[in-house]
This record gives sequence, C-alpha cells and structure tokens, in this order.
Amino acid sequence: MDKPHFTRDDVEVLEECREYDGFFKIDRLTLRHRRFAGDWSPALNRELFLRRAAVGVLLYDPQLDAVALVEQFRIGALHTENPWLLELVAGLIDSDETPEAVARREAIEEAGCEIADMEPVLNYFSSPGGSNEFFYLFCGRCSLRNAGGIFGLPEEGEDIRVHILPADEAFQRVAAGELCNAHTIIALQWLQLHRQRLRESWR
Repeated sequence: MDKPHFTRDDVEVLEECREYDGFFKIDRLTLRHRRFAGDWSPALNRELFLRRAAVGVLLYDPQLDAVALVEQFRIGALHTENPWLLELVAGLIDSDETPEAVARREAIEEAGCEIADMEPVLNYFSSPGGSNEFFYLFCGRCSLRNAGGIFGLPEEGEDIRVHILPADEAFQRVAAGELCNAHTIIALQWLQLHRQRLRESWR
C-alpha cells in the first residue's frame, strides 16, 4: 500500500474557537482539506475533544505468568449494564513528565506495584475521529506475588480494585469478549505474542 501523500500543509483551518474549557476542552473548527481527486473539500465544521496524552501499562509478572488489571467506575460506560471496567493501569501525562515516568507513577498509585523493567508496546491515537488523545502503551515487569487490594487517590475520587489474573485467563477473557477496553485488549494481545520472549529475558 502506498504511504499517505498528504501532510498538515494540506489542511487549512479557517476558524477555531474554544467551546468548553474545563478539565477537558472542546474546540469548534471550520476547516477544509485536500481530497484524493486533487481538489479541496468544501468548508467543514468539526468539534474536537482535547485531552492530554495518556499512558497505559500492562503489569506482568513473568515468574507467576500473571497480569494485574484494575477495576474502576468509568463515566463513558455509564449507559451499559456494568460501568465498572477491568482495564490497564493508566493515567494522563503532566507537562513535565515522560510517558515512562507516568507508567511507573500510575503503577504505584493504582496498583501498589513497582515496575522493574518496561517495554514499549505501541503508540497511537485513541479515537482520532473526534479527539486528539494520543496513547503510549507499555508492558512492565513487576512482582505480583503479594499484589491486590484497593488503591487510588482519594483527592481525585479514585476507587480502584486490583485483580491478579493468570495470563491464560486474561487471554481467554479477550477471546470471549469479556473485556471491552481497547487499550487493555491491545496490550494483552501483544503480550500473547511476546510472552515467551519476555519470560526468558525477564526471568
């Protein structure tokens, strides 16, 4: 497949204004862009949901061959049968933090685990049709032998329960459609491909 032949220079922002300015932000843009036929699109009106870049880390213990997932209430799943989701340790990047530092900080805050080693998994836009959120995904080696419990920062309203699952059970849950968080599914499928290598190199 040919590489994309358009760049940011092929987009013209005609108007941009801030519609909402809270913890999250929403901008309204009027823009046009070049089309594959070679001409320009008509003016398009779009809303853009602005979020800081985010980090997720799959906590993996190669000795136990187990992973740690966290369960917490998620407002985005409010209108489903169960808005408490099982997912990765994750958090937003502050302006002076590296993605790796965020992964280590969130592992302690959300799961009480210290990461010994870490490998990058993927970097990607989470939902570019309407949001600028960019996600950095890692897999971190840590000891889960005594892990578990309830964590989170009270000042941020966090109430997080840690679950320790054998890796095979986590993979089975993905296959059965029991996990509905994209970052978690991506990380577990990556681990399924790289588990043997990690168990040998992290042992």
